[in-house]
Amino acid sequence: MPVQSTRELIVEEADALFYESGFEATSFADIAAAVGISRGNFYHHFKTKDDILDAVIARRIERTRAMLDAWQTAGEGPRERILSFIHMLIANRTLIMDFGCPVGTLCSELAKLDHAAQGRATEVLGLFRDWLTEQMRALGASDRAEMLALHLLAWSQGVAVMATAFKDEAFIRNEVAGIEHWLASLPDLTQST
Repeated sequence: MPVQSTRELIVEEADALFYESGFEATSFADIAAAVGISRGNFYHHFKTKDDILDAVIARRIERTRAMLDAWQTAGEGPRERILSFIHMLIANRTLIMDFGCPVGTLCSELAKLDHAAQGRATEVLGLFRDWLTEQMRALGASDRAEMLALHLLAWSQGVAVMATAFKDEAFIRNEVAGIEHWLASLPDLTQST
C-alpha cells in the first residue's frame, strides 16, 4: 500500500474532524495537530479552510462512487444491491449514534451557514439518489423509481438523525428491519403502477 502524501493525510484528518466536530468548529490548528505538522507546512498544502472543504467533498464523492461501483458488481440483483445501502446503517451504527450521517450532517451544516459549497456537498446525496433510482428501475418501478429512491434515502437519513438523538441501537436495527420489509413489498407496489 502506497504511503499517503501529507496533502492526502490532511484531507483524511479534516474529513474526520468535519464529521466529528463540524466544519465550522474545526480550525486549521485542529487539523494541523491531528496530522502532526506545523501550521506553516499546513499552509503549503491548503491556503484556506474552504480549499480543504473542497478537497474533503471531492474525497467523499470519489469514495461514494467507489462504494456504489463495488455494490453494483457484488450484488446479485437490485434488491441485494439496495440491501447493501440499507445495511450501512447497521455497519456504521456506532459512528451514526455518535455523530450522525457524515453526508447528511455536512449538508445540513453547510446549508445553515449558507456556504457556497453546500450544493457540491449535496452531490453525494445525489449519487445515492441516482444509484437507488437505477436499482428501483431494475426492480420494475420505472415511473416511480426516483420517488421510491428518495423515500428510501429520506428514511435512512431520518434513522440516522433519530439514532444520533436517542443513541439507541435497537431503534436502528428495528428501522432497518422495517426498511427490509418495505423493500420486500416493492414487487407488489411496482406491479400496481
